[in-house]
Amino acid sequence: MSFISKKVNNDELVNENIRFKEVLVIGPSGEQLGVMMRREALEKAYDYEMDLFCVAPNGNPPVCKIIDYGRYRFEQQKKSKEAKKKQHVTEVKTIRLSPVIDVGDFNTKLRQASNWVQDGMKVKVDMRFRGRMITRQEVGKQIMNQFIQDISEFASVEKAPTLEGNTMSVVLSPKRK
Repeated sequence: MSFISKKVNNDELVNENIRFKEVLVIGPSGEQLGVMMRREALEKAYDYEMDLFCVAPNGNPPVCKIIDYGRYRFEQQKKSKEAKKKQHVTEVKTIRLSPVIDVGDFNTKLRQASNWVQDGMKVKVDMRFRGRMITRQEVGKQIMNQFIQDISEFASVEKAPTLEGNTMSVVLSPKRK
């Protein structure tokens, strides 16, 4: 019998892995075959040349169905791949500003961030205060607010500017159309 030697996860209750004394058996076309002893249920599955799969181990008695387990696993894997394809992962890009940034650099970073936001990505803007710059946080806050104001056409603030250690951060997300 090749049915027993199928590759099965240890947590899957199939064929010989089913350890219940009695089980309620459902046939391959969905009809109830009644409550049977485990051995009898396995023989019934082998008569159909299929597998006995426990679909409700917590039931009283546990419910087992006669199915083609290989096909069942294939369908489950196919469904999970489809779900994974439809899943959208939002990428977060990071831009680093400085409190003493020049206009040209500021505009370049602004242009890059607006391109990313228009492509649907989130942008995290970091401003690092180095050395004595930490005493001039209001200058950094001004530049950060200017950046937020200039990009507000394409992005909205998801997380307001906060200072953690010597870095001020803000997270911008694309505006919904």
